[in-house]
Amino acid sequence: MPRRVAIVGAGLTRTSSHRTDVTYPELVYEAVSAALEQAGLQASDIDAVTYGSMDPFDGIFAPERWNVEACAGAGAARRPLMKITTGGTTGGSTALAGYYHVASGLFDVVLAVASQRVGETLEAQLVLNTAVDPIYERWMGAGAITIAALQGVRHFWRYGTTEEDLALIAVKNYENAGRNPNAHLMRMLTVNDALNTRLVAWPLRLSDCCPSSDGAVAIIFASEERARKIADRPAWVIGAGQITDNYWMGDRTWYEHWDSLSMLARRVYRQAKIENPLAELDVAELYNAFTIQEIIEYEALGFCEKGEGAELIRKGITTMGGELPVCPSGGVLCTNPIGASGLIRVAEAGLQVMGRAGEM
Repeated sequence: MPRRVAIVGAGLTRTSSHRTDVTYPELVYEAVSAALEQAGLQASDIDAVTYGSMDPFDGIFAPERWNVEACAGAGAARRPLMKITTGGTTGGSTALAGYYHVASGLFDVVLAVASQRVGETLEAQLVLNTAVDPIYERWMGAGAITIAALQGVRHFWRYGTTEEDLALIAVKNYENAGRNPNAHLMRMLTVNDALNTRLVAWPLRLSDCCPSSDGAVAIIFASEERARKIADRPAWVIGAGQITDNYWMGDRTWYEHWDSLSMLARRVYRQAKIENPLAELDVAELYNAFTIQEIIEYEALGFCEKGEGAELIRKGITTMGGELPVCPSGGVLCTNPIGASGLIRVAEAGLQVMGRAGEM
């Protein structure tokens, strides 16, 4: 059986389109030192490191060397280090790797770090476009934005979702980001403002799409014995998992649904003994790179039935004053250092549970 594991510290950097005020090692060091300080630990207390980033977005080869340098600067040199790269899920995979390192019993205290310096690339979208099949799909104009737009077209057609619903999602997240000192996009937005932003790929407008950000994040995972000594209020991990989907666009059945996420959610809920997520969860941090994806994720995660996701935002259920606040941080929609975004979700959720999320 896996050991019990908790988050005992988290550190996040300020984000922007290009952090020209720091070098890459300094950016990573910001996150690492903040996590260590919050946990009251020294780098010498760290047994191992998991590190996530996506080389093409950093504009350099092997950016993990910057992590090694940053950790060495913090005093954590000569530790086992595992590099993680799984596309947009890199940050989430880095968190899982750190968790598994401790749950397995091999290590007691593990530092999970993810970073991205997207400002070093000329055009992030050109990099993203190479992710799809080069023989058929790339020539169709397939990419992150257009696939999300396809999800929107299908959801609109099948369930009557509207551009106003997407605007409500954008307004919620921008308002939440305004309370997050580390968010990239922090401006106030009205529904009318959102509906008048530039059309990118129908039905998605600029306010429906995430930015590209420079930033880093670090989390410290600890075994139960160590966690109880380190933190007064650790954030216990009671369920975790990962799943893959079909690579080929044509092999995915219905773009208005996220069946792989539904399968994973059911597995993790069984681990955590959660039967009614909308009633039993206090907060959720989702990977909401596009507004339509947040709506589809509501459905896939069992917050509502298929086709009813837009109704949650219409009723204000997922706002900060609602039954289940979603993305108090503003989510990926407002802050997106791509390879780090998944780990930021875990960090933000952990801070909420530990009572260290501030005004969010």
